Amino acid sequence: MTDAESWDVREGTVVLVARSKLDGMPIGTIRIHTNEVAPLPLEQSFKLPGRFAGLRLAEATRLGVVADSVGSVVKTALFKAYYLYCVAHNVDYMVITARSPLDRMYERLLFKDVDGATGFIPMAHVGGVPHRVLEFHVKEAEALWRTARHPFYRYMSQTEHPDIVVTESDSQLRVASSTSLVADRA
Repeated sequence: MTDAESWDVREGTVVLVARSKLDGMPIGTIRIHTNEVAPLPLEQSFKLPGRFAGLRLAEATRLGVVADSVGSVVKTALFKAYYLYCVAHNVDYMVITARSPLDRMYERLLFKDVDGATGFIPMAHVGGVPHRVLEFHVKEAEALWRTARHPFYRYMSQTEHPDIVVTESDSQLRVASSTSLVADRA
């Protein structure tokens, strides 16, 4: 969680790092790739359907959190920061690849399989490990969560978190609870 990877510094990539407010230690990360400059990492292994042509996409990779009692809170806050980043940058679709059992977490968030992505596909950008390819339409998110009476609807759409701030420069993102979140932009 503390060492940068080559993907972290590529143009069109932002890394969100959740840090403990107590000691500043990293307790979670998520890397966001956009297709503004280059194809998404998942496109090394999977051809996205033509309906995505010309749309703004953001792929989340390298979601990792500490394995303790705050881990699930940090994961939820990082996901909200990913969503807010996508809203702030007019992203049309959030796309992810997820191995089992994380794929079920994204299903619970109402992500669905991308057309043509049936089952688990070996992904080059994650060492050939089989992952599902999932999508979520950002601009329909609030209505989808509300209609589904999703338990995260209020948290994601109606609760303002002063420690989650997405700005144009992405220089200051923070996550609520006992964490802070900083984005490093390539």
